[in-house]
Amino acid sequence: MSSNAPFGSCSSTHETEEGTVFAPKFDGNGLITAVTTDARTGELLMVAWMNAEALARTIETGEAWYWSRSRNELWHKGDTSGQIQTVVELRTDCDQDTVWLKVEVAGDGGCCHVGYRSCFYRRVPQGKPATLEPTGERKLSASVQK
Repeated sequence: MSSNAPFGSCSSTHETEEGTVFAPKFDGNGLITAVTTDARTGELLMVAWMNAEALARTIETGEAWYWSRSRNELWHKGDTSGQIQTVVELRTDCDQDTVWLKVEVAGDGGCCHVGYRSCFYRRVPQGKPATLEPTGERKLSASVQK
């Protein structure tokens, strides 16, 4: 599969920004940023990466697939944890270099491999650039999720 197959291509900025052809722009490593939110609440669940195969499988199956940079492999979200993400809607931004997945999450509803619902369970306090503090989210379980 070429870096942009099976997707289209755009011949102009106008076509990219306002046209009807889906021509995702993958970076130099063949990846595109994927922002994932809860389809019902809008809560930000995770940010991950997709290569062309992960994006194509997501569109074909209706379930989220990602590219794991740490494991260097394709990853079907929830395959081992039961936290399957069913895609309700998939959008792209104006430059087509980011995708947004609105999902329903199966299993315990979590998305974070550390055991939280969202991967964003800590915050950086204003004026304290080297500090993290909890947001108050509780772990869904004591076990590590994948």
